Amino acid sequence: MQQLEIQTDLTVVGGGLAGICAAIGAARQGSTVALVQNRPVLGGNSSSEVRVWVCGATAHGVQHFARETGIMGELFVENQYRNPEGNPYYWDLVLLEAVRAEPRIQLFLNTDVRTVEASDGEIRSVTGWQMGSEKEIRFVSPAYADCSGDGLIGLLAGAEYRTGREPRSMYDESWAPDVPDNDTLGSTILFSTKDTGAPVRFVPPSFARDITETAIPDRRVIRSDLNGCAYWWIEWGGELDVVDDNETIRDELQAVVYGIWDYIKNSGRFDADNLTLEWIGSVPGKREYRRFLGDHVLTQHDVLGQTLFEDRVAFGGWSIDLHPPGGVYASERGSKHWHPDGSYHIPLRSLYSRSVRNLWMAGRNISASHVAFGTTRVMATCAILGEAAGIGASVALRNGLSPRELASSRFELMRHALTRADGSVLGVVDDDPANLALQASVTASSTLTHPAVEVSSGTFPLDTDIAMVVPVDPALDRLELLVDAAEDAVLTVELHDPVNPQNYLPLALIDSRSVPVAAGEKRWIDVPVDYRPDHPGNVIVVLKQNAAVSVHTAATGLPGMIYFAHRDPSPDEQWTEQFRAWKHILPRAGLCLRLGETSAYAPEKVIGSYSRPYGGPNLWSSEDLAWDPNPWIELSWASPVDVSEVVVILDDDVEEDLINLHHHRTPFTSLPTLLESYTLEARNGPADRHPIATVTNNHHRTHRHPLPTPTPITHLRLTPHSTNGSPRAHVISLRAY
Repeated sequence: MQQLEIQTDLTVVGGGLAGICAAIGAARQGSTVALVQNRPVLGGNSSSEVRVWVCGATAHGVQHFARETGIMGELFVENQYRNPEGNPYYWDLVLLEAVRAEPRIQLFLNTDVRTVEASDGEIRSVTGWQMGSEKEIRFVSPAYADCSGDGLIGLLAGAEYRTGREPRSMYDESWAPDVPDNDTLGSTILFSTKDTGAPVRFVPPSFARDITETAIPDRRVIRSDLNGCAYWWIEWGGELDVVDDNETIRDELQAVVYGIWDYIKNSGRFDADNLTLEWIGSVPGKREYRRFLGDHVLTQHDVLGQTLFEDRVAFGGWSIDLHPPGGVYASERGSKHWHPDGSYHIPLRSLYSRSVRNLWMAGRNISASHVAFGTTRVMATCAILGEAAGIGASVALRNGLSPRELASSRFELMRHALTRADGSVLGVVDDDPANLALQASVTASSTLTHPAVEVSSGTFPLDTDIAMVVPVDPALDRLELLVDAAEDAVLTVELHDPVNPQNYLPLALIDSRSVPVAAGEKRWIDVPVDYRPDHPGNVIVVLKQNAAVSVHTAATGLPGMIYFAHRDPSPDEQWTEQFRAWKHILPRAGLCLRLGETSAYAPEKVIGSYSRPYGGPNLWSSEDLAWDPNPWIELSWASPVDVSEVVVILDDDVEEDLINLHHHRTPFTSLPTLLESYTLEARNGPADRHPIATVTNNHHRTHRHPLPTPTPITHLRLTPHSTNGSPRAHVISLRAY
């Protein structure tokens, strides 16, 4: 048996998505990292061992322009390119390669941390046993990140924590119980099937549950064509201790799985003769356990009220999603949901322990109430919390700061590091003084200044209200629509304020106009609008239901514009606390319309702006490539600046909902809005431009182009050569350091 000691700047315990992103985030800041995982594969609940979908702020399309960027975004996009069919083993490879690509990370798989040395409110070391190789490994670092899910490291270090449900009186949360208890969300085991093309028998094991003796067939959806996370509701153990009773919970869940499969195969109610079990999980996917206390405890009010924290470092958008502790045996439905009006913010103060000075945490164990945890617990949100914690740990160490000092008196250091890393955060502009592009002026070959889509691909009847999101910068003074009218009619058009820049709902009525529509086909109607807000943002235009009118659709849309139809809840949806009444329609398409002059797509958007949609698309768009086949955008400085690195951030269409396991098909491997190829060129004064970089076959969002030596530059030009399908060239950010 060997005894080893590993010394790094940061030790990350837990190799789920939170731990992966924490390790990569810190390594990219220059820190050395030990990433310690007690399983043979990375990914935690998303791995091939457990196979839970990676859900996040998009909430399966409920929230908009909400897909995560940063490291989690890279993983989403890379998986879409490599693995559009959702093979769980290919997802394992995406994660493993992402970690192995970082030379500052030492990865320790099959290593179970069991002891922690801590004193005076500080962790000195953690020690684990690496199974198979029989090594005892002591990890010594000035900072630690507990990304273990269950929070064992924080427990052993003496960090303050809670389990179970707080009383309503503690935070005045309407979804908290009147009396506190130890109930949690339970664990889940999933299974998948395949069609063999010939009949296959199934003889159930003796321990399989007879689910006909339970309420499961009546209260849960069982179908022979469902697989994997469609059976998320196979959940149990919330009334037990999900750690102490893990083995009991696993046995019961497997008994339930085999009982459900026996019901599908042998009850005679399903067309399942040719189906066989392809895989069944052996590791329970846990949802909830310890939650550590930081300097801020995120609550239901922060989520639903979308609190704008000064120290915001991440965002979420999944509903507050709570499950009955009894799981499959509960009399209640499998879950209840409460969606905020849009994405909400998460502060840095929720990502470190208030009682252990060098302990960071990320994932489902952050500082949140049980109710707020109901939304932060999903894995893509856990992942961006991991990146923020990893960056925070590295920045704090580099500057000799405690986590508390970084979050309060020196938060600008964190903000600049997170922005430079292209982290997943809302409402943070790039004001980093290290970015020389902020001193530059910007020009372009063309700009989408008079947006219009005029070629019809069909019609959409106004048998319900239709809403569209329109960027307004600085005004909306023209709106024409292409319509059909079966008879003379009057169309009511409303303007609504979404209230917050990350919202895409008609929340506050601004104006209402009545527009006469003459009978006939393909008529352009002029909607009299003159909306001039105090600052750029989005407005929601609602076309009210009118049975006589249809609007013309288009095969392509405009950047930042999306469309919704109003709908009534189905019986399955009426029980939700807040029903989301607007359904996304026309994905990757739009309506035929003409807008007035706008600066929403101006070249200046690529410097000092937001790096994702937030009160507008926040990107430069060329005119249609048919009109400007050789577009370019250029930064220029009055006098030379010494540039060591150029960073290009492209439009990866964060409205597109990607997922790691097969849940829905996205019909492309490379996002169409990304540039497929481009060239970067520079010059100093009147000299000829010289190439810095050429990118081809691109499917990535962020590109970093280091220069061999600091180079004096007065002009920096990006020339797009092709897109992955978009009719225009888009660039989100162009930076020089």
